[in-house]
Amino acid sequence: MWKSFCTGVLSLVLAFQAYAQPARPKLVVGLMVDQMRWDYLYRFADRYGSDGFNRLLNEGFSCENTIINYIPTYTAIGHSSVYTGSVPSIHGIAGNDWIVQATGQPMYCTQDDNVQGVGTNEKEGQQSPRNLLASTITDQLKLATNFKSKVIGISIKDRGGILPAGHFADAAYWFESKSGNWISSTFYMKSLPTWVQAFNKQKLAEKYLKQDWNTLYPIETYTNNSIVDDNSYEGKWAGEATPTFPRRTSELMKDAGLELIKTTPQGNTLTLDFAKAALESEQLGKNPTNNTDFLCVSLSATDYVGHRYSLSAVEIEDTYLRLDKDIANFLAYLDRHVGKGNYTIFLTADHAASYNPMYYTDQKGNGGYLFTRQIQRNLNNILKNKFGNDKIVRSLLNYQVHLNEGLIDSLKLDKNQVKETIIQQLHKEEGVAYVVDMESNQNMFIPAPIREKIINGYNRKNSGAIQIIAEPQWYSGTPRSTGTTHGVWSAYDSHIPLLFMGWGIEHGVSNKEVHIVDIAPTVASLLHVMEPNGSIGKPIVEVLGQ
Repeated sequence: MWKSFCTGVLSLVLAFQAYAQPARPKLVVGLMVDQMRWDYLYRFADRYGSDGFNRLLNEGFSCENTIINYIPTYTAIGHSSVYTGSVPSIHGIAGNDWIVQATGQPMYCTQDDNVQGVGTNEKEGQQSPRNLLASTITDQLKLATNFKSKVIGISIKDRGGILPAGHFADAAYWFESKSGNWISSTFYMKSLPTWVQAFNKQKLAEKYLKQDWNTLYPIETYTNNSIVDDNSYEGKWAGEATPTFPRRTSELMKDAGLELIKTTPQGNTLTLDFAKAALESEQLGKNPTNNTDFLCVSLSATDYVGHRYSLSAVEIEDTYLRLDKDIANFLAYLDRHVGKGNYTIFLTADHAASYNPMYYTDQKGNGGYLFTRQIQRNLNNILKNKFGNDKIVRSLLNYQVHLNEGLIDSLKLDKNQVKETIIQQLHKEEGVAYVVDMESNQNMFIPAPIREKIINGYNRKNSGAIQIIAEPQWYSGTPRSTGTTHGVWSAYDSHIPLLFMGWGIEHGVSNKEVHIVDIAPTVASLLHVMEPNGSIGKPIVEVLGQ
């Protein structure tokens, strides 16, 4: 009788524990590919192997119509929006850089002058997530597990490692070009862990650059997806006669330094090398408390390569063919380290990118550049003639007009008259589709999808008073600017890939429109934790088989 009673009690305890601890994967990996367009999944598909992008497509769930629902489309905002499920209006990250409207002071997205670098004495170590006003899905996991889950963020770019990892992360690491080391800040730790110091001693960035960069396959096989290698749309490094292969990075780094690694495919390889070292040394996915760990990895080399060479370049195709192999290698490592079926991974992008406008117009399309510095000078000259001062427009940053509010007040100017003068002039500029006073109702005449993006992207404290909407294929830049860029509302900047694979994920594909802000609440549903506190997204139920 006593034995039966004890057996019954034990069964109840075990049952209670089973219900008390929700089923979760051992590890979640968020993989951000900076500047990846959705169509890159298919543009180079015939040249991808079976174990990288194609494995994610064939084993996972692809949300084919994932749209960024705000402007401007920049790196810091994209990383923040993926992990908060929110938009600049709420999470406060209004660009990579912005102007604090109350003071007129410039602010970098992860700038924190109250912390010091760890592993560096350079100013780029003074970084933290303090400017991010909303919580992240990684923060919510920490809260839900009483801080027993381990969270680490990694990226060559500081903002790519810091913002996804959130406020409660165990660590965030980023690359310092001067030393070639991975560094952090005192927001997270007092000194670099032993394993990071050991990794830095390998000097992998230098070793990779000494190998030079040639195409993975014979260059003549790149003609289906890329234009001729020697063209006027690509940027050159100092010391290069032409922007062509082979790229002698072993020689170029003598002038460019280790910063050069960022603009090669090996920048992604280096990042994933460091991610694997973190997985092994921090035992991510093997949490002794049986709680889920979270690794946030952002691959930034794709963005640097795109900015320098443009998306029609052989360099872009080669970068993605190499990235496909790197991802295959990384997934195989996760299979070995955590166990296939024990982890969940999602892959997405912070923004996409456009064809070079001059290339586009040379093919007889419409497009061009908004020469914003010249536009700003023109505006201030007109304002000087009317109001007696040529410093009223502080900046045209992020496709927004930032006013010198203090000057306007001191001169006792009518701010509405100032803005109306600016708007009238901007309407005359070629390439400008709409100009919106963010404090008025005139945006009612703008198509609803664009209007929503304007509203979502406007942060009263950090955004300019007037929003400029460019015509399709127009960008901020100078005449004949090389490479590509991003930042606008159009599909080429706002249509991004979104793939889920692994534990808890259904295999499938959907063309239903979803938004970048839906990623965090989807992961929250998977993990049975509350969505981030600023989230406006909705779970993508098809991904979870619901």
